[in-house]
Amino acid sequence: MATADAPGMQNVAAVILAGGQGRRMGGADKGLVDYQGRPLVEWVLAVLAPQVGEIVISANRNLERYAAYGRRVLPDTLPDYPGPLAGVLAALQAVTTDWLLVVPCDTPHLPADLAFRLLGAAQLEGVPLAVAEDDTRIHHSCFLVHTDQREHLAGYLARGERAVRHWQAELSSTTVRFDAAAFANLNRPDDLQP
Repeated sequence: MATADAPGMQNVAAVILAGGQGRRMGGADKGLVDYQGRPLVEWVLAVLAPQVGEIVISANRNLERYAAYGRRVLPDTLPDYPGPLAGVLAALQAVTTDWLLVVPCDTPHLPADLAFRLLGAAQLEGVPLAVAEDDTRIHHSCFLVHTDQREHLAGYLARGERAVRHWQAELSSTTVRFDAAAFANLNRPDDLQP
């Protein structure tokens, strides 16, 4: 398993997107919803910590609870919950690494080699974006982006655009195939049942 000690991995930061309104979870703060005895964000922190040099958390509620995990907590810099890309932009503006791994807070079973494989693909292809996929679909919310794309993203959001996939379509990119089970989203209360 590739770890943060592997060549280049200290130059990767990660952001856990926990800043949404949790509409499908009854308005709950999804990152703090309990799953098998631990808040969802703890599962994601545990799988990412060995992979990257720094982890930040994008959150707009319960900032103190997220800060208790010992990570920087970044509220959106744009008003009115403009979506996950606002959290990505805040992270791109805050980290000093060359690369940013982006994952949602409701995917507790992410691959242990997610950052390593996405970085390898982006570097091999010479592109600023690598997105996870499985046999049936692209997982647009799990991706690695070069931090030199922060101005491009700021411009995209300034135009009133919000869709992650449409922003990604404007960048040169590659995809990396993983097992579908790794990206199971726990979006609704029923998804939390064993």
